[in-house]
Amino acid sequence: MEAAGCRYQFRIALLGDAAVGKTSLLRRYVAGAPGTPAPEPGFDCAPTVGVEFYSRAMQLRAGLRVKLQLWDTAGHERFRCITRSFYRNMVGVLLVFDVTNRKSFEHIQDWHQEVIATQGPNKVIFLLVGHKSDLQSTRCISVQEAEELAASLGIAFLETSAKNNYNVDLVFNTLTDAIQQALQQGDIKLEEDWGGVRIIQIPKAPCRKQQSGSCQC
Repeated sequence: MEAAGCRYQFRIALLGDAAVGKTSLLRRYVAGAPGTPAPEPGFDCAPTVGVEFYSRAMQLRAGLRVKLQLWDTAGHERFRCITRSFYRNMVGVLLVFDVTNRKSFEHIQDWHQEVIATQGPNKVIFLLVGHKSDLQSTRCISVQEAEELAASLGIAFLETSAKNNYNVDLVFNTLTDAIQQALQQGDIKLEEDWGGVRIIQIPKAPCRKQQSGSCQC
């Protein structure tokens, strides 16, 4: 249960081949935060070099306040040695493929296995994401095929499109809800030397003083 004046931080990574749209998906999600301007329709992103970081605060249905620390990883093989070093400190992973790119789909099991091989005592929550669902005329991975892969890995599957803003919030909400549930069930435990889940102290509001000088807290 959340302590007063605290909230959780969940560290989540997006993994997948280069050009599957991980950065576009992240930027669309972060732009959906209140007060943040939306990206231009059809926006494109330059390839990620190494790892980039994003964040968004949210409140779950149970009232839990959560800050998502989102790690955008490069999909090119030459950056894999960099991204692998972060796997152990992740509590959630979005495995992203492009529904128009069969190789990106076939490589999902490799990405999944890489994380499993570096996994510590805590459970990592995965979600399979079929991106660019707006490109129906050129897709080569069916929903059924993706669902079968997800079932074989024991994880859930969702399709999304950053261009159309389809299921973008749902993808991150689904993963975050699953992390919260695993945390409540004891499958995930807080550890000092693990960065997947952290408790963040929220500063208290300053006291209001009356004219007499007494503090009204």
